[in-house]
Amino acid sequence: MECKKENNMSFCNCSYPGCDKKGICCECLKYHRQRGELPACYFPPDAEKTYDRSTEYFIEVWRDRNV
Repeated sequence: MECKKENNMSFCNCSYPGCDKKGICCECLKYHRQRGELPACYFPPDAEKTYDRSTEYFIEVWRDRNV
């Protein structure tokens, strides 16, 4: 399967400087899931900038926004 990195870059919201997986969704997902985390695209922009990719933070962020 061919990676569509250039297309993915149009919506990838990862703001981590120097991320070598930016736009390479399959590698990003694998990397974060191996660590029990979620990738940047699961978070709204303000929450993504904290670089906290934990599932606990994900639940907290979305619970607070959907109340």
